[in-house]
Amino acid sequence: MKVLITGAAGLIGTLLRERLSARFEICAVDLKRQPGVRRVDTRSIETVSKYVAGMDAVVDLAAVANADAPWEAVSANNLRAVATVLEAAHLNAVPRVIFASSNHVTGLYEEDEPYRSVVAGRYDGLDPAQIPLIGPDWPMRPDGPYGMSKALGEAMCRTYSASYGISTISLRIGTVNPADRPTGPREFATLLSHDDLCELVACALTAPASVQHGIYYGVSSNTWRIWDTANATSELGFVARDDAESFRATHGASSVSDG
Repeated sequence: MKVLITGAAGLIGTLLRERLSARFEICAVDLKRQPGVRRVDTRSIETVSKYVAGMDAVVDLAAVANADAPWEAVSANNLRAVATVLEAAHLNAVPRVIFASSNHVTGLYEEDEPYRSVVAGRYDGLDPAQIPLIGPDWPMRPDGPYGMSKALGEAMCRTYSASYGISTISLRIGTVNPADRPTGPREFATLLSHDDLCELVACALTAPASVQHGIYYGVSSNTWRIWDTANATSELGFVARDDAESFRATHGASSVSDG
């Protein structure tokens, strides 16, 4: 299976290249220079089309990956990149595009209880089994320009799927960090381990052709997770294995808010 990864020089792209290269034939591109990655501006339809042609799937990671990025940055980069990749996939008859969306599409729910307390690490009086999990079918509530750009990216994916028959899979990725463990209270809920990340993307790549469009949360099986991954299991076959709680005893700031 031939897979193009855009934005392949970032943390997630690097992990996918290292861990999935034995299962898939990967072509890696990014605007940044890095060994094993071809320098490509994915905002150019002519350039992207050259690399998209002949691929079985595209994993689109190309973006300004900063939740605090201003609108000017995300509109010029994130929106333009996903629009270009989808159009190139359509023009070159690529059957599947996996879009790296973000949990920030629904980030404002974290201003409401009980999610506000959970991400702050304040668990008194809370039972994780009783917390309503935020589902992919809940109304979008982006928490800033970055989240808005990802929400619009998901909408573009839906349009290209409905209009051109491309299988589009949007993954609302949780927290993936270099440490591969929680570094603050919120991440006990939001951590997506490196192993679970790679398994999720592999499941998205190999999902049945009947999956024509879908939105899925990417998060490990954390005791305090706040997002629902049931459809990722039933439709993609993804089963998270890790739980951020396993790091609780060694985390010295587990009861302090992220701020």
